[in-house]
Amino acid sequence: MTAPSVTNPAASGLLSCLRKDTVGGGLLLIAALTALVWANSPLADSYFAIRDVEFGIAAWHLQLSLGTWTADGLLAIFFFLVGVELKTEFTHGDLRRFRTAIVPIAAAAGGVIAPALAYAVLMTSQPELLHGWAIPTATDIAFAVAILAIIGSHLPKALRIFLLTLAAVDDLMAIGIIAVFYTETISLVPLLSALAVIVVYGLVAGRFRTFFVERAWAAWVILLPLGLIAWALMHASGVHATIAGVLLGFAIPAVAARRRRSQRTGSRPQGVRSQDSRSLNGHLQPNLAEVIEHRLRPLSAGFAVPVFAFFAAGVAVGGPEGLATAFTQPLTFAIMAALVVGKPLGILGSTWLVTRITSAGLDPNLKWLDLTGIGLLAGIGFTVSLLVAELSFVPDSPDHDYAKVAILSASVIAALLATLVLGARNRRHRRAEDDTLGVHHH
Repeated sequence: MTAPSVTNPAASGLLSCLRKDTVGGGLLLIAALTALVWANSPLADSYFAIRDVEFGIAAWHLQLSLGTWTADGLLAIFFFLVGVELKTEFTHGDLRRFRTAIVPIAAAAGGVIAPALAYAVLMTSQPELLHGWAIPTATDIAFAVAILAIIGSHLPKALRIFLLTLAAVDDLMAIGIIAVFYTETISLVPLLSALAVIVVYGLVAGRFRTFFVERAWAAWVILLPLGLIAWALMHASGVHATIAGVLLGFAIPAVAARRRRSQRTGSRPQGVRSQDSRSLNGHLQPNLAEVIEHRLRPLSAGFAVPVFAFFAAGVAVGGPEGLATAFTQPLTFAIMAALVVGKPLGILGSTWLVTRITSAGLDPNLKWLDLTGIGLLAGIGFTVSLLVAELSFVPDSPDHDYAKVAILSASVIAALLATLVLGARNRRHRRAEDDTLGVHHH
């Protein structure tokens, strides 16, 4: 029998609220703004003192500052869910069929290549800063999806699917870039050990997926310790520890297991509502990927990502004069131009190209102006861009702070431009729906 589900209405309501894209994006924004205000207030020293306090086990290479713990540790939870979502998409989602997946995948590739090239071209006069070329390549899934949810109530469903696929593949590419280009030295033994533990993790999750689906506590007691070991070994190897998160997510099985006869009673696994799985009322159990995504989403959206944003976004701009200085720097201009201009141009250009040279096409409900809004929305590079900035420049250096100012500014501009375009398109789609239903406008 399944464990009893959560009966506390307040707790259940809070968890359901935290699973909403708009709520997660709002918490992310509040955390970032709070950090910016605090880091530029008379109490700024206290913010940086908290961020820089160190704790952990030095013998395990885990004597880290609180800011580093959030970037290497908490952000791994976010990337774990990215891995789970990608696994689901590759198994039975939009990435399963090549014809359907090739357009947003090509768009993601263009959205990575074009801003990287734009940054490199704009920074040719300062080759010592070319190491930051990957900063504008990423899209913040949480922010982008939250904004689309807020302003896009009447936009075609295919547009959200396009954005989710594009952003997920975009983040996967960014993770690969971090692994290949932003890892200075690699210790082979910890790396191989981490990979071995991840394999064991996947085998255990696959073999006992029914057990983990039915008993919420089992994943915390069995899978979580294995995941923490893999994360610690990956961190010790020199490869950025968030890579362990996405690999662990990929290791989660996204195929449902058949129910045993004694379980065909209509009872549900703990914490999973009927609308959260396609197979609860049939002869199949919900797959483990769906269940884990459902259980961890509140932790990621309500705690892990906002806390990371809080410690990553705190930039001392030095008041109006410091901000003015930042906006005169070629580095700031390059990052902003790459995100706000290069990103949408790369997405639109690659989409146009792939629809011309292959048999794949756009969903008939989508227009190029809709995709223009999505391209602008993809210029919100907040979470992963801040992570790459942490890896690209010396912490607390002027260039490091300029990069953060550029990322935050570009993300705001991209969000505003996308809101204008998609807001207009949303009104157009709403009028079309009303006309179809015979609703008269006054």
